[in-house]
Amino acid sequence: MEPVSSREPDPASAHDAASEPLAPPDASRRAARRPFWRDLQAWLRDIFVSLAIAAVVIVFLYQPVKVEGTSMLPHLADKERIFVNKFLYNFDAIDRGDVVVFRFPIDPSKSYIKRVVGLPGDAVEIVGGEVYLNGAAYREPYVLPRYRDRGSYPKVVVPAGEYYVLGDHRNTSNDSRTWGTVAQEYVTGKAVFSYWPPERFGVLE
Repeated sequence: MEPVSSREPDPASAHDAASEPLAPPDASRRAARRPFWRDLQAWLRDIFVSLAIAAVVIVFLYQPVKVEGTSMLPHLADKERIFVNKFLYNFDAIDRGDVVVFRFPIDPSKSYIKRVVGLPGDAVEIVGGEVYLNGAAYREPYVLPRYRDRGSYPKVVVPAGEYYVLGDHRNTSNDSRTWGTVAQEYVTGKAVFSYWPPERFGVLE
């Protein structure tokens, strides 16, 4: 015969046990899911902030542009996609050699991209395809021999607040040789970075 205890349970022990309710069966699973949702919310927040910053940068500082045509070969190829800095010329001067995007003076609804060769006050003359600035030959290493035309154009003194622009592919470029200079207010920005196609990815000099 097994002994039977006749002792009453300790009231304090019974009370303590009753004061600790068991957790619902799925409480631990909900607790485990909370970090995931917090991580997801943080991830979505970071994406939203990044997109907002990118939108501000694109709207106010940089503009994506697709190059149409071959007038800037080999520097820029047809269908190449680049970023144009729209803010730079608010505090920096347009310089000789800059590749700029501007509204076409004859039809401002169109945009062109060319290289600045003549600054305000410069005398620009082209003799047999060679550019002369203020009477001296102007070195243009970016113009490849096979892209250089052999035409001659009369001397032009660039007016104040305007620029003489040329394409690097002189055989195909429609530029200041035929329609004149570009007013500064028509210049919308400087080409600074190529992002597509991948093999042309990088900073534009």
